[in-house]
Amino acid sequence: MTSQEIMNQFSLKGKTALVTGGCYGIGFAIATALHAAGARVVFCATSEGSVEKALKAYAAEEMTDVKGYVCDVTDEASVQKLIAQIETEVAPLDILVNNAGIIKRIPMCEMAVEDFRRVVDVDLTAPFIVAKAVLPGMIQRGHGKIINVCSVLSQLGRETVAAYAAAKGGLKLLTQNICCEFGGQNIQCNGIGPGYIATQQTAPLREPQADGSRHPFDQFIIGRTPAGRWGVTEDLMGPAIFLASDASNFVNGHVLYADGGVVAYLGKQP
Repeated sequence: MTSQEIMNQFSLKGKTALVTGGCYGIGFAIATALHAAGARVVFCATSEGSVEKALKAYAAEEMTDVKGYVCDVTDEASVQKLIAQIETEVAPLDILVNNAGIIKRIPMCEMAVEDFRRVVDVDLTAPFIVAKAVLPGMIQRGHGKIINVCSVLSQLGRETVAAYAAAKGGLKLLTQNICCEFGGQNIQCNGIGPGYIATQQTAPLREPQADGSRHPFDQFIIGRTPAGRWGVTEDLMGPAIFLASDASNFVNGHVLYADGGVVAYLGKQP
């Protein structure tokens, strides 16, 4: 295989990708990466305001051809309508990135059942719904890539995140099951397991204290990560391109932890 043929394996030219929750943070970074690799990119969000704000952000990155749609990914009828609309207005989907998710940091004994169910609904049931909607078309066309945004908490536990960890652990197994059920139809389903990523949402956890010291949670993450730093959204771009491209055609049912080594690390001896 020539060097050009090897590089072509990573090209997404001619492919169409849907990124759920692709408005900001990790979803925005993944969508940007797929677009840079040549894919047509569409995304969805829960409100028209979020879609419009994201489209301006994409335009600022000279990505004026990105399309956004409003959709509640926990509602199967809405998702089925979304997929039909994308395939009519844009193109059949080759790549799905199940990125939309929420977290509620509440001690388990204080957490309402309704809150637990909501997290599971968004973080686990929704990926099932969207994957179920795109799979028939992928099967018919004989190829497809599904990337589920999992987490280091697909593998590990921590205080106050019982619902999130349960959902992301379930998403890891859903990823493996989609591989088992549809691998024979040339469909690869893999996960990306981000570690702790520096985004607007985590910014308060990284702000220096009044005395100039690190925030306690910031200290915890730095000490727990062999790389010695928080991740940045750019750290997820390469893994996303790899898992969306032909370069990963024999990789299936795998969660690629982009975590700076957290999952591998027991921690420093006191």
